[in-house]
Amino acid sequence: MAHALRLGRRAMGRSWPNPAVGCVIVQAGRVVGRGWTQAGGRPHAETEALAAAGDAARGATAYVSLEPCAHHGATPPCAEALVAAGIARVVAPLSDSDPRVSGRGFDILRNVGVEVVTGVRAEEAARDHAGFFLRVTEGRPHVTLKLALSLDGRIATATGESQWITGPEARRAVHGLRARADAVLVGAGTARADDPSLTVRGFGDVAQPVRVVVSRLLDVPLMGQLARSAGDVPVWLCHGPDAVPERREAWRRLQAHLIDCPVIAGRIDPHAMLKNLGSEGLTRVFCEGGGQLAASLLAADLVDELHVFSAGIALGAEGQPGLGALGVVRLAQAPRFELAEVAVHGGDIQHVWRRVSAAN
Repeated sequence: MAHALRLGRRAMGRSWPNPAVGCVIVQAGRVVGRGWTQAGGRPHAETEALAAAGDAARGATAYVSLEPCAHHGATPPCAEALVAAGIARVVAPLSDSDPRVSGRGFDILRNVGVEVVTGVRAEEAARDHAGFFLRVTEGRPHVTLKLALSLDGRIATATGESQWITGPEARRAVHGLRARADAVLVGAGTARADDPSLTVRGFGDVAQPVRVVVSRLLDVPLMGQLARSAGDVPVWLCHGPDAVPERREAWRRLQAHLIDCPVIAGRIDPHAMLKNLGSEGLTRVFCEGGGQLAASLLAADLVDELHVFSAGIALGAEGQPGLGALGVVRLAQAPRFELAEVAVHGGDIQHVWRRVSAAN
């Protein structure tokens, strides 16, 4: 199952709106087939693994990182394909939350005598599929927020200089996180100040995430890197109803995709914005700031995972804070996260924090 989960991660950032699934077929202790969800969500992992296994699949065990699908879509159900191939046993971590599946895939297998084992590495699989599940249950993608900070929590000097607070090793780790995301999200202020490309670099020929900018007035430079590359790598702009028609038309000519979002108290409503992104098929969004967008997501309790890269540099009180105002008056109001991982990248430290569950 660990191998199936690792295979599924190869599809992260490529399989949306479908889940990133891995499948390993084992016959007499030997791997005879393996596969993962292909770009765009099809073919599914089971189909790929069965094709690799061929006749060796008969009587074998299939380890699948999510319940096999049970509904007819562009392809027949994977549960039926496993049955037709003669698979004798299916091991999976957990059920698919999609109501078209949700236990039906396991039922198809059990009804014809295929042994089904569940619960193997379920917690790990739930994290891998969190974006797919959230899109099904809440209509929004999973949100990972990245902050690159000085020791005293600053993202730039008083003059706005921010390149580079962290070192090359930490920046490479960030590119790895981008590569597993369906989309990279930034605010208009970051797009104006940094003129970022938001592409994955240093990992060879990989699928690029959608670049999403939240800009109420569409006041993002029309001659910047995002604008120049919009015809090659998708650029989506989440804007308010008051964005002027001339700016809309200019971005459409550049082949950007415009998403109209409601505005609350002068800012794009983060709940509505993420639901709009979910309706477009996104399951995993990697937010790289800036401070105002990060604060709005945290204040709205929409950050599921937080990656903080801390550098050994101090910028002082005059530096720009990593977060905008949260409106926290009492500690009980502050967003809280649980420490999940710590890693060292050169001279920088990466802390991975996950949302505190309601049970805590």
